[in-house]
Amino acid sequence: MTDIAKLFIAQSRGFLSSDYLPKIERCLEVLSDEDVWWRANEGSNSIGNLLLHLEGSTRAWIIGVAGGFHNPRDRQQEFDEREQIPRAELMSRLRQTLTEADGVLARLHVEVLLERRQARGEEVTVLLAVYHAVEHFSMHTGQIIMLAKMRSGDLRLPD
Repeated sequence: MTDIAKLFIAQSRGFLSSDYLPKIERCLEVLSDEDVWWRANEGSNSIGNLLLHLEGSTRAWIIGVAGGFHNPRDRQQEFDEREQIPRAELMSRLRQTLTEADGVLARLHVEVLLERRQARGEEVTVLLAVYHAVEHFSMHTGQIIMLAKMRSGDLRLPD
C-alpha cells in the first residue's frame, strides 16, 4: 500500500502544478484584466473569483487540513470580491499557494493519509482532503477554460 500512497501523493502534486496550473496560465495570457473579472450575470462567478476561490480552497484543504497549518479563510469573500485585482497578482498568489501546497505534499508521510482531521466542521481523512483539493481544482480549471474561451474566442485554449 505504501507504493500506492506514494503514487497518489506524486500524482496529486503533478495534477496541481504541472497540469492544471499551466492550463490556467495559458488562459490568462489571452485575457485582459477586464476579461478576468467579467461575469455572465451577477449570480455567476468571474475567473477572478474562481482564482481567489482556488487559492482559498487549496490553502484550506492541503495546507490546512493535510499540512496541519491553521489557515483562516473567508470563503464567501472569494466569491463576493468585485475589486478588479490584476490578473498578474491573482496568478502570483495562486502560484505561491501551489508552491506551499506542493511543499506540504512533498513532506507528507504516507502513514498520515488515513489520519482523521477537522475540515469545515466535519472529520475527514488526510487522503480525502488531498483528493478533494485536486478534484475541486480540476473542476474550477475547467470553468476557467470555458470562460476564457468565451471571452477570447480562442478555441485553441486547453480542454
